[in-house]
Amino acid sequence: MLAAKLPCKETIKVVEEPIPVPKKGEVLIRMKASALCRSDLHRYHGVALFDEDDKEANITPGHEPCGIVEELGEGVTKVKKGDRVAIYLGLGCGTCPDCLRGDIMLCPEFRCIGFAVNGAHADYMTIPEENCLLLPEGMDFITGALATDVGGTLYTACKKIELNGTKTVVIIGCGPMGSGGILMAKGFGARVIAVDTDEERLQTALDLGADYIINPCSTDGPARVRELTQGRGADAAIVTAGGDIPLNSALNSIRTKGQVALIAESNRAVIDPSNQFVRTLAELKGCWYFNRGDWEEISDFIVNHEIDMKKISSHTFSIAEAEKAFPLFDSGKTQKVVFVWE
Repeated sequence: MLAAKLPCKETIKVVEEPIPVPKKGEVLIRMKASALCRSDLHRYHGVALFDEDDKEANITPGHEPCGIVEELGEGVTKVKKGDRVAIYLGLGCGTCPDCLRGDIMLCPEFRCIGFAVNGAHADYMTIPEENCLLLPEGMDFITGALATDVGGTLYTACKKIELNGTKTVVIIGCGPMGSGGILMAKGFGARVIAVDTDEERLQTALDLGADYIINPCSTDGPARVRELTQGRGADAAIVTAGGDIPLNSALNSIRTKGQVALIAESNRAVIDPSNQFVRTLAELKGCWYFNRGDWEEISDFIVNHEIDMKKISSHTFSIAEAEKAFPLFDSGKTQKVVFVWE
């Protein structure tokens, strides 16, 4: 089979290797779609994101996959050959309180496919059967792949900040995650104000359904948000761009008792706690991936609300073209890049 590897910094190689054999409790997945993620680029640039020993160049990246169950390992009972599945990216201990309630990403022993073990940028992969997420009827493979990291994370964020048809939300950062946020927020019925410094991404935001766009390079973002909300500020904000400026923009754009969902990765930020929290009663909520038990709710929401996740996929490649796909995605000039198998 073909698999993409990261033998050294900013280098991708596609190699031939044996099809893996599922161990006890595992299944073999024949890949149908596998999306590139910004996290993949941390390995591409030689930076580990999950505190893993990332020196093993033989680990196949990829943690947003979708495919078909091809073979069952010993003891597998929850899925069957031929099932169409997306893959939950987290591997946990299985016994801690976080794992037991489905929040695998919070497990003290959390490991991520594509970082700690072989991931999905390959023709086949093996995975524990409990990581298989059955696709509903009507969901294609590309949508299934995008419904995990992007769809699941942004659906969870929209729920955490209690979006509905009466709410206005500011989405700061209109890359793939922010674009997914626009789709999800509109599915919840909210009015969306999209903020980005890139005019092409702002045009994409409009195409995805954003009601208003703001470029903070030419406009005072929080002031414009207040103009659009009769001086009150937005009910909520979703931050998908990293750094001080986007986070502060979100906190300064929301009304009193507003809520901010923070998705963007960042090591530190300087804020004004007294004026942005204490005297506003604002809430800042961390949002990282989704509870495994919520998959049916998430996938049904996407299907029933006819949310076209494929609108945020700007390019598709075969796995044999991985050497082209990684640098293109790294350029920042794309939305989601997805490997597909016919």
